[in-house]
Amino acid sequence: MARAASTRKKIAFTALAWLVAMVIFFPILYTIITSLKTETEAIQGFDLLPSFTLENYVTVQTQRDYFKPFMNSVVISVGSTILALLIAIPAAWAMAFSPTKKTKDILMWMLSTKMMPAVAVLVPIYLMFRDFGLLDTRIGLTIMLMMINLPIVVWMLYTYFREIPGEILEAARMDGASLLNEIVYVLTPMAVPGIASTMLLNVILAWNEAFWTIRLTTTNAAPLTAFIASFSSPQGLFWAKLSAASTLAIAPIVILGWFSQKQLVRGLTFGAVK
Repeated sequence: MARAASTRKKIAFTALAWLVAMVIFFPILYTIITSLKTETEAIQGFDLLPSFTLENYVTVQTQRDYFKPFMNSVVISVGSTILALLIAIPAAWAMAFSPTKKTKDILMWMLSTKMMPAVAVLVPIYLMFRDFGLLDTRIGLTIMLMMINLPIVVWMLYTYFREIPGEILEAARMDGASLLNEIVYVLTPMAVPGIASTMLLNVILAWNEAFWTIRLTTTNAAPLTAFIASFSSPQGLFWAKLSAASTLAIAPIVILGWFSQKQLVRGLTFGAVK
């Protein structure tokens, strides 16, 4: 009886997992199928067997330069991630191994900034970017996305670093390691899974950011999120072409997530079991 009940429970959880996966994957499937329709078919509703035309992809490539926003997304996402790690690793190290009475308050304050509506600070940030000449530049967007995701990066690294025994760092200091050597040659190699998962998550968040990329760029530094928005015109939404542009935009990050899923899961569960 116990074995049969356990088997039924496993089947139920497996079915539930498949159901959740299908619900999550359905919007992606819908987008891909719509991108293979004509505009007339796209506005008629969902159809699993469209005419399967690649005309929309050809149009997207000829009317818009896909490669330029793609490279902007790569440069901005990777650049903001590297910059965030350079700042977050020393900050998380200090909070994890040299905490003060205000450490938790600082962490909570950093996290609280993620709860602030972005539109509330749009005007002052836009004016600052305008005055410093950072509008529609890769450097400006890299800095902006780094600041947006920095609280999450610090929090994740702080959690991973807390699981590393402090005695190892103390031993390195006794052997004459400097502060920089302690972080670079001792701490960082031990936290590779956590750093890798944090890096992947930050790349995904930066790649998907739309609010700031659309408002702080026009043409030169516009990433793929702005590339998708460009298919909205006063004449209306061209659903098939918009779906083709969306498919081209999400494909690189979906492929990256697929091939790095083991590393991502390993990093997110790092330190969960002692």
